[in-house]
Amino acid sequence: MVAKTSRRLGRCPGPPLAASRPPSFPPSLPPGPQRTGPRPGAAMLGTRTWLCRGLLQLRASPCLASSRRGGSSRDKDRSVSVSSSVSMPAGGKGSRTNCVQSTPQKVPNRLISEKSPYLLQHAYNPVDWYPWGQEAFDKARKENKPIFLSVGYSTCHWCHMMEEESFRNEEIGRLLNEDFVSVKVDREERPDVDKVYMTFVQATSSGGGWPMSVWLTPNLQPFVGGTYFPPEDGLTRVGFRTVLLRIRDQWKQNKNALLENSQRVTTALLARSEISTGDRQLPPSAATMNSRCFQQLDEGYDEEYGGFAEAPKFPTPVILSFLFSYWLSHRLTQDGSRAQQMALHTLKMMANGGIRDHIGQGFHRYSTDRQWHVPHFEKMLYDQGQLAVAYSQAFQISGDEFYSDVAKGILLYVARNLSHRSGGFYSAEDADSPPERGMPPKEGAFYVWTIKEVQQLLPEPVLGATEPLTSGQLLMKHYGLTEAGNISPSQDPKGELQGQNVLTIRYSLELTAARFGLEVEVVRTLLNTGLEKLFQARKRRPKPHLDSKMLAAWNGLMVSGYAVTGAVLGMERLVSYATNGAKFLKRHMFDVASSRLMRTCYAGSGGTVEHSNPPCWGFLEDYAFVVRGLLDLYEASLESAWLEWALRLQDTQDRLFWDSRGGGYFCSEAELGPGLPLRLKDDQDGAEPSANSVSAHNLLRLHGFTGHKDWIDKCVCLLTAFSERMRRVPVALPEMVRALSAHQQTLKQIVICGDPQAKDTKALVQCVHSIYIPNKVLILADGDPSSFLSRQLPFLSTLRRLEDRATAYVCENQACSMPITEPSELRKLLHH
Repeated sequence: MVAKTSRRLGRCPGPPLAASRPPSFPPSLPPGPQRTGPRPGAAMLGTRTWLCRGLLQLRASPCLASSRRGGSSRDKDRSVSVSSSVSMPAGGKGSRTNCVQSTPQKVPNRLISEKSPYLLQHAYNPVDWYPWGQEAFDKARKENKPIFLSVGYSTCHWCHMMEEESFRNEEIGRLLNEDFVSVKVDREERPDVDKVYMTFVQATSSGGGWPMSVWLTPNLQPFVGGTYFPPEDGLTRVGFRTVLLRIRDQWKQNKNALLENSQRVTTALLARSEISTGDRQLPPSAATMNSRCFQQLDEGYDEEYGGFAEAPKFPTPVILSFLFSYWLSHRLTQDGSRAQQMALHTLKMMANGGIRDHIGQGFHRYSTDRQWHVPHFEKMLYDQGQLAVAYSQAFQISGDEFYSDVAKGILLYVARNLSHRSGGFYSAEDADSPPERGMPPKEGAFYVWTIKEVQQLLPEPVLGATEPLTSGQLLMKHYGLTEAGNISPSQDPKGELQGQNVLTIRYSLELTAARFGLEVEVVRTLLNTGLEKLFQARKRRPKPHLDSKMLAAWNGLMVSGYAVTGAVLGMERLVSYATNGAKFLKRHMFDVASSRLMRTCYAGSGGTVEHSNPPCWGFLEDYAFVVRGLLDLYEASLESAWLEWALRLQDTQDRLFWDSRGGGYFCSEAELGPGLPLRLKDDQDGAEPSANSVSAHNLLRLHGFTGHKDWIDKCVCLLTAFSERMRRVPVALPEMVRALSAHQQTLKQIVICGDPQAKDTKALVQCVHSIYIPNKVLILADGDPSSFLSRQLPFLSTLRRLEDRATAYVCENQACSMPITEPSELRKLLHH
């Protein structure tokens, strides 16, 4: 969730380049790494003509931020946005009103039959909600009513707010039930629905976010879009009730005009969102795209605190991954050194800041300030998976165990808090929780501390200090806790966090030790002991809501996180978590008969796994991220069964999503979204990489593992289709620029001939894993001519062990190196 002005917007308005990542529109808009993505705000209108007709003469909610950073005046003129005269500081509940709230009805609506945690949160609203489906569409057509579409997800703060303020309100419920067909969608279950209508909202407003509120014709064409609405009008904002009344009246009085305008907007969106090869034959120059992308990042870099924006600041693993790759190919240049410094510094500042949970580990969704200090406290699975890889790569490059420790901490958090007993991974933990049992939830309540609490938990005197000192005082000094609290009032306008503290590392261990005349190891031990006591105390607090939905795509990212980190650090226990995650996906989220992935499953009672009926089938990102996870798992475990399954899933992906006319992959199956006005190709690497960017890498790797030329041909076609987007704003697609470079530089095939259980084989494999080599495939040749890889790559049978020892070969462009048996020699060759 993201918001330019509100910490409480959390991921609700969506990440900077978001999982929150709605499609960028129009394609010419350069989001830049600073873009914070969608924001809650007031109504957004489909066309200027419509606004002039007086449908919604609206003033903005205080939480609507200005247009996206980096957008041109031309882009702003093209949309109808409502201006905001007041900005809401991060963290405030400025949208709460004193309107009368009804208690939730005792009789559930039809959402009670759904599995989605988000939909179930609305099951006792007085609104006659429908899930997305034919029943709702038929009702709208039969009764000639507009559809009110509300999209969000279960850990979104502003979604909670709108549910509490508006959807529990009896009068608003009556308005919705009488004049609209109300449809509720979990954006994480149906990213296709979310992307289509977020494209409309962004195109007509220069903003967007969650909860997303869109009004549709019975034929599913949008005509008004917005995000969060307060229930009643304020001095600078329009209320949800007023919006409903005006749309109701216009539908009755000017319906034909609305339908005509809606059709025009949809046609324009379709034309502008098209991505295809056109008459282009080849993708652009990788060297040029790399240089442009690096320069755009360099211009927006925060020299002091790292990252690529003022505030809020998001983890952007796709950007860090690009910078590492750029460094590798420009190591001897000043720009190469600069790229490495930018990435390592950002990762270090993030890990020292409050965006990292120093007590329970893992990372929060984003920082509300430039310093990475006060986070939006929501924790998302996709952040953890990608950041584990980023910190592992930082360790490979720097050799600094600080980064490997952070990676291990992330995976410890996921194992402890986001893991199902069957091996799958849950989606998220909420930002909000009750400060005490029976109290209403507040953001960050689970994570913040007062001085008094810390002093009571850590009263022991520290022996040997140069002044009277307790363990609590030592910890408070090191982590920046103060009597008044270390959260600025500007980030807490309602005073909910007054006197509270977020732990953030203020000093190095050496400085803290010197300050009190202590040995560094003594300070390290005391701080670790103190953190453990705080952790045990925190376990007694009411926990944040857990979204126990399991998504194939995010599980794929987490398989990569465990596999890559386990391989880099030589920790088989971490690789086993990746293996269990892959087994979970195959057992619970794969239909053997059709070779299709399911998008979702859910934690049932007693550790069981449940599915919706009918099942929610996978989208492009599910296939792309799972294939990546399986390829990473093969290289970590060298078990070819995972490689075989990856090829099978890639075949299914090609069958279901490939655009044979324009190139690249559609985000959804044609059959999954009948009636949707758009079928999109995601063109932005954000909080998650775009599925097309990941697919480009997957195709290259699959070619390296199999030699099948059709994978390379598809990759070239995909890169060509996105070439205009890359040329215009390469910083919007850093992961795809990286794939472009890998294609034009060619992959290395690193073949290890040996017994996978033998020490000498493991030594060569670990040597490969210890070095940062993004453009490679690692292949085990065990000497069995009937093995899967031997059948795919006949040349493997020509590679022999030297003197019956495990032997490595590095192959490029159909030529292999001399045989190597010593890890030190292999290291030299790979570094060269």
